[in-house]
Amino acid sequence: MAAQIPHPLKRWRVWLAGAACAPLLLLAAFLLAAWIGSSLPRNADRSEPADGITIMVETNGIHTGIVMPVSSQVKDWRATFPTAGLPRADGQYPTHIAVGWGEKEVFLNTPTWNDLSISTALRIVFRGGDGLLRVAHYVRPAPSPHHRPIRLSEGEYARLVARIGEALPPAPAGAARTVYTSYEPNAVHYDATGHYTLGNTCNQWVGDTLAFAGIEMGRWTPLAGGVMKWIPEPPR
Repeated sequence: MAAQIPHPLKRWRVWLAGAACAPLLLLAAFLLAAWIGSSLPRNADRSEPADGITIMVETNGIHTGIVMPVSSQVKDWRATFPTAGLPRADGQYPTHIAVGWGEKEVFLNTPTWNDLSISTALRIVFRGGDGLLRVAHYVRPAPSPHHRPIRLSEGEYARLVARIGEALPPAPAGAARTVYTSYEPNAVHYDATGHYTLGNTCNQWVGDTLAFAGIEMGRWTPLAGGVMKWIPEPPR
């Protein structure tokens, strides 16, 4: 019996079905890899010190950041980020700053998902983008599932400070750093080093920064959940 030759239209249908499924398969592979990578621990033998400096790890479900006191015996952030020493819009002086890292165009011009253009999304997927630091200014932030406290020794906190400092390009000689306004209230942005990609996301930066300080953290944390699952929620 002669072998049947597939009808050309049928072949096109199979090809189109495969092309339509490819993005879903890639997304599933990315999510699986992110789950596995974020479950492999760094600093697994770390224990929280009895004394030290309390920070918080914050999340809005998409991005994460590191919340630190404006001033401590280790670091006064007003020397690095002058806005940390200025009154907020409500007239109060910040007690804490939250530092995060991300893609410049998204941080500056994408307040909602609806503002994310297809061209920007595709550029980030295939080419990545420039890094930018987000610095928010808080007054006595309360612990919550979205702001989880963790205590660091002075040595751990010093390493955390040093790592964040590495994300800043050298300040211009005799001039202040450029400050970019933000669509978020009480937040600004500063130029940063690094290149944003799907493998090196805002959450990967937070995970790497915490791990450098000695905090137990997953090895690859491109998603917010991969960071936050290592930071216990505060008691209610």
